Amino acid sequence: MNKIDFVIPWVDGGDPEWIAEKNKYSGLVETSIDASIARYRDWDNLKYWFRGVEKFTPWVHKVYFVTCGQIPEWLNTDYEKLVCVHHKDYIPEKYLPVFSVNPIELNMHRIKGLSEQFVYFNDDTFLLSPVKPENFFVNGLPCDYAVESPITPNRKDVFNNLLVNNMILLNENYDRKEVLKKYKSKFYSLADKKGLVTNLCFMPLRRNDFFGFEYAHLPSPFLKSTLKAVWKESFAWLDETCKHRFRSSEDVNQYIFHNYQYVNGKFYPYCWRKDGLAIHINDGKENNNVEELCDIIRKGSYKMICANEADVTDFENTKNKVNKALKERLPKKSKFEK
Repeated sequence: MNKIDFVIPWVDGGDPEWIAEKNKYSGLVETSIDASIARYRDWDNLKYWFRGVEKFTPWVHKVYFVTCGQIPEWLNTDYEKLVCVHHKDYIPEKYLPVFSVNPIELNMHRIKGLSEQFVYFNDDTFLLSPVKPENFFVNGLPCDYAVESPITPNRKDVFNNLLVNNMILLNENYDRKEVLKKYKSKFYSLADKKGLVTNLCFMPLRRNDFFGFEYAHLPSPFLKSTLKAVWKESFAWLDETCKHRFRSSEDVNQYIFHNYQYVNGKFYPYCWRKDGLAIHINDGKENNNVEELCDIIRKGSYKMICANEADVTDFENTKNKVNKALKERLPKKSKFEK
């Protein structure tokens, strides 16, 4: 079996020194930045990510833990599977310091020792049931499904702008009609029947430009060679993004790596819907889904989930509920802990 590594970035948003440095730079950027508190506050459940990795993916080769030098006091840095990576260890100096995840993600191929096959995790994704290597890679290719999905201009925010920029970059280099013809068997695979139906609905559109893709908001399998190829192909876009210390409306993000893998046929058609679920946490009176999320965690209903903060007003109470469920699912301390 080829080696498969995991990469996870993390920041302690409550660290006074980090806050002071962030505040020093945040006054120097334009108003289009995204530097909201919710993007940085800590849910204090990182240890459950590591417990899930040990319990449900014992086959992982190395875990690359990426920070600006912050190390949780409970983390066992001597564990052989753990590699702590400082931003300055792999991100070019001209981009540092960074307070946006985009430069952190876009430069992952520069991490020393990283395997060709790796899975990128956010710190709000958790493994809840056994996962096999072939849930991420088959025949050396990342498991994914290229589902066309028009970008919907239903709100004005930085993230929507990133999606538009990703499509502009993609359309600079690829012709949609040519790609769909060349990789017809992958874009119209039976692996994901819902995705297939969606793509068939868009098939009659004889457009040369791509107009958007659906993304799973789950752990992302990538080839390191993909990141290198995108940098070579679109250096100016990535270089400009990495110069922004905070997430900007002018950026592109790591979805461009998915896009590249799609348009070059470098993916194995796979249905992520059966393995994972992304939940946007809402603890309000309407559309409250906290108990639903906790029930899914306790039961291990999916192999993996993304528990993304969306509309959380009672942060401490909601955090405690989610973490209690994670502790019930993953009570045993892992070797990643002291």
